[in-house]
Amino acid sequence: MGVVNVTPDSFSDGGVFDDEIAAIAHARRLVAEGAEIVDVGGESTRPGAAPVPVAAELERVIPVVEGVAGLGLAAQISIDTMKAEVAAAALDAGASYVNDVTAFRHDPDMAALVADRGVDCCLMHMLGEPRTMQEDPRYEDVVDDVRAFLEERMARAVEAGVKEERIQLDPGIGFGKTLEHNLELLRRLGEIAAIGRPVVLGTSRKSFIGRLTGRDVAGRVHGTVATCVLGYERGARVFRVHDVAAVHDGLSVAAATLPPDGS
Repeated sequence: MGVVNVTPDSFSDGGVFDDEIAAIAHARRLVAEGAEIVDVGGESTRPGAAPVPVAAELERVIPVVEGVAGLGLAAQISIDTMKAEVAAAALDAGASYVNDVTAFRHDPDMAALVADRGVDCCLMHMLGEPRTMQEDPRYEDVVDDVRAFLEERMARAVEAGVKEERIQLDPGIGFGKTLEHNLELLRRLGEIAAIGRPVVLGTSRKSFIGRLTGRDVAGRVHGTVATCVLGYERGARVFRVHDVAAVHDGLSVAAATLPPDGS
């Protein structure tokens, strides 16, 4: 899953692709590097990020979704949003996947929209909201708590009519977690995979990698590849990344060492 941030303030590439022509070209490049999903987002979810009004988010993402859809690329288009109005417009423009970092908690209409449209979705764990999520996050047991949350949100989505086979689950690395929480989730990722749905892993360039390596955002590619390979071995199957070529190659090598069934 290649990241296309159409935002001025994302932690890694804010402002780099906020021009729709640049964003569309970037999506084409990511697919050429191996991305099977292109994730378009118009609202930063970095720690401390301020909310973005619906109108501004629509203005940012819809031309990009339309433009990417018009390229006819061999990749699925995802809309990264917590707002049903934005998701609906993106689905009309050519998206077929909704990536909601609030797991359908922010907007009560989101689950029904995904159910009615019959599209794929990702439900992610986040403690609180982006503005406050890194303010002293605490858990009884981070893996048990995240797993229980994801199971509950999946059950709610299914009750709303979303088909279980359309649901993917993201433990939310870096979203309301300390360094130790993130590492524990990676160590025990198999417990999240045991829920039985594809696990989405989003470690790309995140600050915990910087803390471990001493690298700034631009220098975290190697650490990102390492987390993705470890995640793959422990059951993750979708990798939301900025550096598609590097991660694609790392995963291709890792996959070649595992049995054909991926176990």
